[in-house]
Order: sequence, then C-alpha cells, then structure tokens
Amino acid sequence: MDISAAPAHAFQHTFVVEASDIDQLGHANNVAYVRWVQDVAAAHWHHFYPPTAEQPPRVWVVQEHQIRYLRSAYAGDELRASTWVADVKGASSKRVTRIERVADGQLLCAAETQWVLLDAGSGRPVRVPGEMIERLIPKEAF
Repeated sequence: MDISAAPAHAFQHTFVVEASDIDQLGHANNVAYVRWVQDVAAAHWHHFYPPTAEQPPRVWVVQEHQIRYLRSAYAGDELRASTWVADVKGASSKRVTRIERVADGQLLCAAETQWVLLDAGSGRPVRVPGEMIERLIPKEAF
C-alpha cells in the first residue's frame, strides 16, 4: 500500500472527530475511519459531478478496502483527509486516501479502495468514460 505524500491534485476535506466516533478504548473506532474514507471519496466525486437530473444516474460502490491504521484519533481532533484516483481500468478505479491530524501532521490512516462504477438503474458495471478519467486524474499527475 502506498502511504507516500498526497499528490498536488489530491482532493482534501477537513473534519472534526465527534464523540460518537469514540470506542471503549477512548479513541476513534476503526469503523469511523472506513466511514471517513467513504465520505471523502463521495465529496471528491460530488466536487466534479454535483447531482443533477441531466446526468445519467451512476453510482460508485466499494469492491474492496485495504486500510492501514497507524495512530489513534481522539474526540475533538481536527483531521484532514486527502484522496485521489490512482488508476482506472474499465469500470473500476483505485482510490488512495490519507487521513492526518491537522495539529501535528501525523499520518493516522492510509487506505486503498477499489471502486466500481455502476449504472444506477440496472445495477450493472459501466466503463468509466474518458472525460471522467481526465477530471479525476489530471494530465499533470503523470
């Protein structure tokens, strides 16, 4: 799993760890990290493609998550999630996400997620269009 620094084109989102994210050990539960990885991916997608009636209904679904937990997060911590699409093949894309604590820059979590683009009506995979790839992976990323 690639845990190197986020590229310049990465989408970033900051948020605060809520009390409801904390488990019996006093730190953010692993399930909260999975939710944050999915939330920043959705925010990135909607940044480029706000929901409208004009677009064909498409939905990204998770095929696989690989998550490496490195350090704990605590209630009240401000976190920054950075995400980017690293690869697209057919109907699938690999997205990388890093979650860091803003105060000290410590990397708390790194994730790679395999996503599949579906036609929302049929539930069938659809090839990621070239125009979409160009928006999600800018040419300067190569």
